[in-house]
Amino acid sequence: MDHEGYIPPFTVSAKAISLIAEISAQIERFAIRMEQADGLMLRKANRVKTIYSSLAIEGNTLGEEVVRDILDGKNVVAPLRELQEVRNAIKTYELYPSLNPFSVKDLLKAHGVMMQALVDSAGRFRSGDVGVFDGERCVHMGPPALRVPALIGELFDWFKHAQDHLLIRSCVFHFEFEYIHPFADGNGRMGRLWQSLILGKMSPVFEHLPVENMVHANQMQYYEAINKSTRQNDSGPFIDFMLEEILKTLKNHQGKRLDVEEGNVPDKIPGIFPDKFPNKVPNKVPKRIQNKHPEFAQTVWDVLSCIINDAGVSAVEIGTILGLSDRMVRNYIRQLREAGLLVREGGNKGGHWRVVKG
Repeated sequence: MDHEGYIPPFTVSAKAISLIAEISAQIERFAIRMEQADGLMLRKANRVKTIYSSLAIEGNTLGEEVVRDILDGKNVVAPLRELQEVRNAIKTYELYPSLNPFSVKDLLKAHGVMMQALVDSAGRFRSGDVGVFDGERCVHMGPPALRVPALIGELFDWFKHAQDHLLIRSCVFHFEFEYIHPFADGNGRMGRLWQSLILGKMSPVFEHLPVENMVHANQMQYYEAINKSTRQNDSGPFIDFMLEEILKTLKNHQGKRLDVEEGNVPDKIPGIFPDKFPNKVPNKVPKRIQNKHPEFAQTVWDVLSCIINDAGVSAVEIGTILGLSDRMVRNYIRQLREAGLLVREGGNKGGHWRVVKG
């Protein structure tokens, strides 16, 4: 059924259709790449790049190494506002698995965390007019503040009900969000986060894909695409640009493996993690069981190893150990249960797992 409410103006070009097909093919390859022995390192390295890049676009001067140190809980000497921006972004991206991209309430919740102690109106739509300036020249004036809640409501309503491909909807949402400029500050980083959340509904790999890093590397083209779409009153140019960035990012993150061999993970990995590598989970799954299920990725066996090690371990705890979202952990547990390798005894609280030896 077609959506009868507000429909943002956008054109899907032949180029966009071709890019969608290429991206869809690359997603599976990237997912396989993330299952390799260095997948945890890639996930953490990519999270650092995402946070660094999204804030650098907004003028934060802290480098990737500093962001990594803050993420690792180290004491860092830097301007207080820039430290706060990084800490807030880390907390916000930790919420990623629990945020619903279709929920305005979750948008406000995420903004509250992202902008905590940075603006008085964190977690609330702006109450005054706002513009985007290039020096002293206003390049975009947002709609009047009184219209913001209704405009955001219409955008979310379209996004929920439209039949367009999710890749297209994610780009249109991102552009329209920046056009509305619903917050007093933090609109850029929230728009990029929300596009990543939307893409996460298409594939969980987007939780760990630093699209923001590519946008940062092509910052001028990013703003040019926004400006061109604004002038044309059609987000088509922005769709083309973002789809190209997504495809480039997928391709660029399937390269050489990081310096790690299965069963031989070093304690220190220069330039990636200065601290002890957390994913040293001994492989406790017998080879005969693994041989019966060649369809399972190594991460599935890592999850089972965690459970063999501690029958009372929770999905959240497994996720912390392996660097996975609890949603992905639950998916792997479901696969193990369907294969008859795992049984839950007792409830969620006080219960435990029993591994079926087979």
